[in-house]
Amino acid sequence: MAMMKMKIYGYRLRALLSTSLSSSPFHSVPSRTFSSSSFENVGFIGLGNMGSRMANNLLKAGYKMTVHDVNCNVMKKYSDMGVSTKQTPSEVAEASDVVITMLPSSSHVLNVYNGPDGLLQGGDLLTPQLFIDSSTIDPQTSRKLAVSVSNCILKEKKDNWENPVMLDAPVSGGVVAAEAGSLTFMVGGSEDVYLAAKSLLLSMGKNAIFCGGPGNGSVAKICNNLAMAISMLGLSEALALGQSLGITASTLTKIFNSSSARCWSSDSYNPVPGVMQGVPSSRNYSGGFASKLMAKDLNLAAASAEEVGQRCPLTFLAQDIYTEICNDGHETEDFSCVFQHYYSGKGEHN
Repeated sequence: MAMMKMKIYGYRLRALLSTSLSSSPFHSVPSRTFSSSSFENVGFIGLGNMGSRMANNLLKAGYKMTVHDVNCNVMKKYSDMGVSTKQTPSEVAEASDVVITMLPSSSHVLNVYNGPDGLLQGGDLLTPQLFIDSSTIDPQTSRKLAVSVSNCILKEKKDNWENPVMLDAPVSGGVVAAEAGSLTFMVGGSEDVYLAAKSLLLSMGKNAIFCGGPGNGSVAKICNNLAMAISMLGLSEALALGQSLGITASTLTKIFNSSSARCWSSDSYNPVPGVMQGVPSSRNYSGGFASKLMAKDLNLAAASAEEVGQRCPLTFLAQDIYTEICNDGHETEDFSCVFQHYYSGKGEHN
């Protein structure tokens, strides 16, 4: 009898969970298999350092592209290459099965989607089946946009697509990985839609990791960059202290990399000029991940922590340090410049 009651309870619990999930705006897309065969026409908005390289890889993969950027010179470059260019995001949407955005901030993303001549200005009827935002923005904005997109209707239904859907898919790897097509995509949204879009994403990257529901890709990105910032600060602090106490940074780096202090910042992106070749510190902190972008991502992490009431003291300290670095005129230098400009660390051969 007790076993029978447990089984009945289990059935009811599963039914209750199924009902609650289907009623949530973040689970508005029913579980079904989506086809990627209709992703022939790809729109791309935001052709900056990252976006242009991602778009170029899609062109190499054979996709038919329609692009838009506020920079007229960039638009002319693509037009000269024979790529269709449009003056507004809404015109890109009209010509595309899927639209990818790669933009600097949440405000830019909201303007491209909801602003005058934005992607969603076609009313409730939209042409694209899928929208992918690869910008680094706050999870709350990603989730609100996912709901807005899913509340629209497709002008023409194809395969199992009944409503347009959205994935948030920020990337890790920087300009070098964007150029090489080796980015890692962190994807939030419906898993079925993620699977349908995976081949498209892998035309621009080497990894695509499903992170859960809408907004979780953005969560993963800001948490990744938060950990990266704190790691760089910790390493820089230890190396600068070691120098002040009389040990060379190269010696400390060898010790770190063969012991418990080993991390990406020490073995792949060392911040000390003269210790490692091919990284920003070897070229006066140029050509990397700008400190102003790290400061922006830390602002996103700090705001998200405050919203959910999570204690994150290192987040706020890192935010203050990178804000100071930017205010001191180093906003365009790679974020590893904190070793020199905040901790007053020295190059290996100084």
